[in-house]
Amino acid sequence: MAQYSAQLDGLFDALADPTRRGVIRRLGRGPASVGDLAGEFPMTLPSFLKHVRALESAGIIRTSKAGRVRTCVLNRERLALAEDWLAEQRRIWEERTDRLEQFVAGTEEDPS
Repeated sequence: MAQYSAQLDGLFDALADPTRRGVIRRLGRGPASVGDLAGEFPMTLPSFLKHVRALESAGIIRTSKAGRVRTCVLNRERLALAEDWLAEQRRIWEERTDRLEQFVAGTEEDPS
């Protein structure tokens, strides 16, 4: 998992912004043009494009251009990295909680 550290840093940095999470939520319903996406957020197009570039840099979305229209598509495989990391953290903490529960209940197995 450590080999994914730089990718996870970029991923979570991009996910830290509510506008970007809104874009991801919207793209979960299917591809959309940048213009359509921008219309859903109260900001100028240049400001919105910064969010699109951040999501694209993190690999969360892909864009393609046909004529004058740039279309955004969600990259679900990239989001799976965050899901895998969170699942790993959940597993670690559940194991620790289970050991603490066994210790407190006095049922911990003797390691020797």
